[in-house]
Amino acid sequence: MGYDVLNEIGKKENKAETLTRKVIDNPELLPAVLEGFLSKSAVVKFKSAKILVQISKEKPDLLYPYFDFFTEQLSNRNNTLKWNAMDIIANLSLVDSQNKFDELMPEFYAMLYEGSLITAGHVVSGSVAIVKAKPYLEDKVTQSILDVGKIPLPTEECRNIIKGQAIKAFEQYFDYIANKADVVDFARKELRNTRNATRKKAENFLAKRAK
Repeated sequence: MGYDVLNEIGKKENKAETLTRKVIDNPELLPAVLEGFLSKSAVVKFKSAKILVQISKEKPDLLYPYFDFFTEQLSNRNNTLKWNAMDIIANLSLVDSQNKFDELMPEFYAMLYEGSLITAGHVVSGSVAIVKAKPYLEDKVTQSILDVGKIPLPTEECRNIIKGQAIKAFEQYFDYIANKADVVDFARKELRNTRNATRKKAENFLAKRAK
């Protein structure tokens, strides 16, 4: 009998990190892990998601054949699975030889406007990998993030948080940005942000980048 990866994932004592190594070494196990991603078992579902996110970081080429599977999960009613799929898609942009993300881009960035701080945060953080993988998309990506002050969010504090996340993303891919002045201006406006963490991010960013 072959190795039953879903059974192993379902055992609480088995760590996702150990199972990730097993799947990377045995890519034929991937279809079962994708099945686990949609499992009714919470343990199997979320551990499978964790394994797949880690594989997308370390060996995105193994997951690229399943790009469309993760695209379908952007409409998953389970937000945690949706957020994991967003992270995986961003990581897969590095090996996107068929430019599938380019077609998906409008849908991906439209998620900024869903009214969810966490969803918007995953769009923003994922943008770092996307820009580094596809520098020709930088202008569109940056403009989308510069507009986070306009997206619908539950509270003003949520807006302050997403602005801080935007500054962090800009810091991580600053060397790729063509119009650096707009990004620096964005950060300068947050020097008076009422959220300490966001204000500090702006200060640190400007100390490094505003020259």
